[in-house]
Amino acid sequence: MNFDLTDEQRMLQETVGQLAEKQCPVTEIHKSLESGEHDATLWKALSDLGIPGLAISADYGGAALEVLDLAVVAETLGYHATPGPYLGHVLAAHAISLGGSDEQKKRWLPGLASGERIGTVALAEAGSVWEPDQWALSGEGPLSGTKEFVTSADAADVIVVGLAGGQLGVVEKGAAGLTLEPVDCADLTRRANHVRFENTPCEILASGAAASSAVRDVGLSLLAADAFGGSQRLLDMCVEYAKTREQFGVTIGSFQGLKHQLANMAVEVEPNRGLYWFAAYAQDHVPGEAERVAAIAKAHITDRYMQIARDSVEAHGGIGFTWECDVQIWFKRAMFDRAFLGTPSDHRERSVQLAAWAS
Repeated sequence: MNFDLTDEQRMLQETVGQLAEKQCPVTEIHKSLESGEHDATLWKALSDLGIPGLAISADYGGAALEVLDLAVVAETLGYHATPGPYLGHVLAAHAISLGGSDEQKKRWLPGLASGERIGTVALAEAGSVWEPDQWALSGEGPLSGTKEFVTSADAADVIVVGLAGGQLGVVEKGAAGLTLEPVDCADLTRRANHVRFENTPCEILASGAAASSAVRDVGLSLLAADAFGGSQRLLDMCVEYAKTREQFGVTIGSFQGLKHQLANMAVEVEPNRGLYWFAAYAQDHVPGEAERVAAIAKAHITDRYMQIARDSVEAHGGIGFTWECDVQIWFKRAMFDRAFLGTPSDHRERSVQLAAWAS
């Protein structure tokens, strides 16, 4: 690996960043949080850039790029706290790409590649069970049971469901017995539902059991990328606030205590860039390391994101925790990134076991 992004990847990040800034600046994010509606205009704009199909094979209308390309987009969306179904959509597409038969790919991937159909994944079960080998929902016959914290389920046309034995199945929008229960989720940029099935038809992916762990690891890598982008944005916001907010007749950035705090935040952020790059790169090029480095990246970067969010609230003083202060948007996004697909402690323990360090 040339340990840097290519010119094409930098151009992709710049293009997505410009679109996010234009289509969904912070003022629009506040409106989106209050409305609770899926922003179809923003998704259409991302679809026009080909974002939904970045890693889908060209045979099905995608761009046939790699997980690292998905991750650099995730970093940019995290930087701008862009609302929408990106995470669940690309994981659903990846699951069908890896686990679907040729017939299943032909049926679902073209619509997901164009963005005309939105996908998501239903993985968690009660008790914060995220791991494929612990899923208990049976796929033998119609589904009956519940999956928790399914992002953008209300906008999804296709839900990829984790099943017992690490299998994956697909449930389509409007299927019999499919109901959604909104979750009171802190991060309103990625709304979630509990999804209930009652004798709901489900089509099993032909090679889903072989794909489910890889889908989890891609998800961990994308969450790490989102967390890196969000951390950088919080740091930028704090620096800008320190240069403009005055107290006792001077800008607060002139106070030594705040200078030290901002310097410490910068030191915490920057090393994480290479960590998430390698975690994403490994998914396509270093399969022997892919599972462990994805776990490490998710655990470390989402933990750092949460700490930087706390530091950012302090740096903004009395307004830092209020709804009106933009910091709260990224603070709640950090909470989501830390919890979704398992906590940092869960993945640190897994990484130790994968490295055979545990006795």
